[in-house]
Amino acid sequence: MGSVRKASAWLGLVDDNDDERYYDDDYSEGTDSGDAWVTDPRVKVAADTAEEKGRRIGTVTPDSFRDARAIGELFREGVPVIMNLTAMEAADAKRVVDFAAGLIFGLRGSIERVSTRVFLLTPAHTEIVNGDPAGHRADGFFNQS
Repeated sequence: MGSVRKASAWLGLVDDNDDERYYDDDYSEGTDSGDAWVTDPRVKVAADTAEEKGRRIGTVTPDSFRDARAIGELFREGVPVIMNLTAMEAADAKRVVDFAAGLIFGLRGSIERVSTRVFLLTPAHTEIVNGDPAGHRADGFFNQS
């Protein structure tokens, strides 16, 4: 099993024991119209005041692999991106995750699975803080030892 396949299995996109071929080499991207990029209404970004303070998070719900460009553009700007792939076909969702994996590798970011087919891409300068319940902390409020 290849490393991409293992990563996809870990992320929950494919079954661990599938023997089917992962990539379809016969797909075609179509032609690029060359028009200027227009922001898709499925892409939501915080207001300008949040941008000035550096507190933006982008959410993208792509319908096909062609929508991956919005993810890349936001991430290149240093904006954390939540990818919701629930509306996509499984094959296109795998391709978008592969695209995101290359994106985070190239820009030294990280990817975290939030739930099934929902991922958080964070740039290198962003810290993800996992909240532990107060009762489980050794120095927490509810520690009565």
